[in-house]
Amino acid sequence: MLTRLEVQGFKNLLDVTIDFGPFTCIAGANGMGKSNIFDAIEFLSYLATDSLTRAAQKVRGTSDAVGSDPRDLFWDGYRQNEHRIRIAAEMIVPNEVEDELGERARPEATFLRYEVTLGYGPTRGEHGGGRLHLLREDLRQVEDPKTRLRFAAGDPFLDSLILSSGRDPVYLSTDRRGAQAAFINSHEGGHTVEKSRSPGRAARTVLSTTITAENPTILAARHEMQRWRRLALEPSALRSPDDETGPERMSPRGRHLPSTLYRVAHAPDWSGDPERVYARVAGRLSDLTGLAVEALDVEFDDVRQTFTLFLQERGGLRLPARALSEGTLRFLALCVLLEDSEFNGLVCMEEPENGIHPANLPAMVQLVRDLVVDPTESPGTANPFRQVIINTHSPGVVQLCDPSDLLLAQLRPRSSAGRGIVRSLAVLPYRSSWRAQPGQPTFSEADVVAYLTNPPATQLHIPPGLSA
Repeated sequence: MLTRLEVQGFKNLLDVTIDFGPFTCIAGANGMGKSNIFDAIEFLSYLATDSLTRAAQKVRGTSDAVGSDPRDLFWDGYRQNEHRIRIAAEMIVPNEVEDELGERARPEATFLRYEVTLGYGPTRGEHGGGRLHLLREDLRQVEDPKTRLRFAAGDPFLDSLILSSGRDPVYLSTDRRGAQAAFINSHEGGHTVEKSRSPGRAARTVLSTTITAENPTILAARHEMQRWRRLALEPSALRSPDDETGPERMSPRGRHLPSTLYRVAHAPDWSGDPERVYARVAGRLSDLTGLAVEALDVEFDDVRQTFTLFLQERGGLRLPARALSEGTLRFLALCVLLEDSEFNGLVCMEEPENGIHPANLPAMVQLVRDLVVDPTESPGTANPFRQVIINTHSPGVVQLCDPSDLLLAQLRPRSSAGRGIVRSLAVLPYRSSWRAQPGQPTFSEADVVAYLTNPPATQLHIPPGLSA
């Protein structure tokens, strides 16, 4: 679970700090850069597994081919100045990890702060391309973890998740010695391993190279960051049948929906009664969409060796997934994920209201809320450890969210060295929510009037008494 994100110098995030809870909705007008917050989260996730170059290429808005330029990631990246990105994340990591050899281990601490600083420099002279440089990387335990966690959480939740180390809380640190050398030190189990690195030569983060259980706390941070994903459901992916040998987990774009539902329905918890799972999904889908759903199932075609999802309406019409509407498919995908106890981690969702009839917005928002972990109870099979962040410009979604779950995105003036006053993205919490801090900007109802009232040119209104 990502509990705090600090970003400096990434795209239009000049200096942003955000506290996250189990569910967060970021609201703001189109075009101001709300999605850059998701990009920063994804970038951290890629840095946990890929090289610096590959991580930069995979971020939205940069080209994944020859000619990609890492300066696209930097604030003011094409001016002649020093380019730096600093991203820090505070997170709750798994209390048990398994490495790539199948060995299990428990981290010494589970509430951690990871910080990375990247620079940019040319590689082929003044006319050549450039590359990212790893300037600093740190991983340490968050001090006073139960105090630092600011959203309301019950003792069962905290006691089952928060482990603390009684010794030196540093697991990765960077000690610069001289102008050229950076030394990365890993501290685990009371041991210190010193690795000499040149700042310009490191091709990837130390975190991304930790693949064994010898460093379980570092490995736990890596595993947690790998579970940060952007869910961008696409109708073409959701409508596709599945190969018998394909993955059994739905991709961020919605591929492998049939095989995922088939796995969930035939999981040991439901062994012998897959129809019970199908009925639960069908019933929830019927309640959410207003469709008269009679049944739902996944059929295996022996000839084509594929799994296909079918929906049967109460009139007897049986439809394959490819014949369903975009809105129905989106609801269906989320209903399946809700049943999947193996689906956990952080999910970022762009404008979940897209393709949804306005009358179904309350159901959509509630379904997204139902995905997240209940912080008053201990996480487990019945309470999967999930976190959801959405962004939106929809007044309907804003009105349906609890104010404590809302953040308002605005472009605000800020002083920048060498540029004077510039406009960068700011993210403000509601003034009386747990996210508000003394002396820091907040928003009130007056700042979101546009989301709470009808537009000035509205011509259709509900007549008095009709709504009753």
